[in-house]
Amino acid sequence: MAHEHVSPRDAPPARSRISALDVVRGFALCGILLANVVPIAQTGDAFAAAAPDSGGDWLGVLVHQRFFPIFSLLFGVGFSLLLESAAERVDRPRLLLLRRLLVLLAIGLAHMFLLWRGDILTVYAVVGLVVLLPSTWLPRWAVAGSAVALIAVSLIIQGGHFSMVPGLFLLGSALTRYGVIGRVEGSTRVPAALCLIFAVSAVFLHRLPGTGDVFTFTVTGLLQAGAYTCAVLVLLRTPARRVLQAVFTPLGRMALTNYLTATVLVLLIARLVGDAPATWSSATVTSIAGGVLLVQWLWSALWLRRFRQGPLEWLWRRATWGHRPSARSS
Repeated sequence: MAHEHVSPRDAPPARSRISALDVVRGFALCGILLANVVPIAQTGDAFAAAAPDSGGDWLGVLVHQRFFPIFSLLFGVGFSLLLESAAERVDRPRLLLLRRLLVLLAIGLAHMFLLWRGDILTVYAVVGLVVLLPSTWLPRWAVAGSAVALIAVSLIIQGGHFSMVPGLFLLGSALTRYGVIGRVEGSTRVPAALCLIFAVSAVFLHRLPGTGDVFTFTVTGLLQAGAYTCAVLVLLRTPARRVLQAVFTPLGRMALTNYLTATVLVLLIARLVGDAPATWSSATVTSIAGGVLLVQWLWSALWLRRFRQGPLEWLWRRATWGHRPSARSS
């Protein structure tokens, strides 16, 4: 009979982390917070507030809808990496992933109903259950083709950023299954060339007439997200690597904890500021986000000196694997 419970003593050693993914995830978390400060503080119609006009304000040009594609892609990457790891440790790895998504759904629903309507974890969990988990039975070429098709459909129907999530999940999964993620830290020329292509294309689209329409704004956001990601990967191949790891790795390794606590911190700060969030200047938004991120970086760096995972990451892992994982750093 197949058993899902695996003793840490019997399980093969966990795969080493791909440090570049932690850096990119932490970087994306910073951008997501910048984009979410006002919607969180408004605690009203988050979906309307999350898609501002792209013209004029530098946040609209450089931040809004520029970081969620990175985070969504990384979710698909992480899902497939976990499937590969689980397949070596349990007899029915998809059941383990099903449990992981259901726990994420519970966390997301609690976040949505208790704190902020704009929660993305619920969307991630549902899309994971409906699209990502079933895709594990498909060959990798079908996953890659489905990713392209879903992203194209989302752009055509101008469905907004939530409609992009299924395609981005599958794209991240396909990149993992084709071995691209495993080689992500071994190349400089490829990400450098892609960064240039993405950046030039984004600038070209931004200067076209009708830049403010949903289609152009969304495509530009995808291109900028690609340029940002590739730029970080290139910088990780330079002496700047140590700085990037020091700044972004703690945030990225505790992304779930930091995403959820950011909501609490922004809501508390909004009460102290007092002014209507819709009237906040870019400088105010940046200051609030910077303050929150500084607190979270200090908290994360200190926590990870003693523990391998953040508190919510540890709980999520325990609920996923069905046993108590070691929390302390080795």
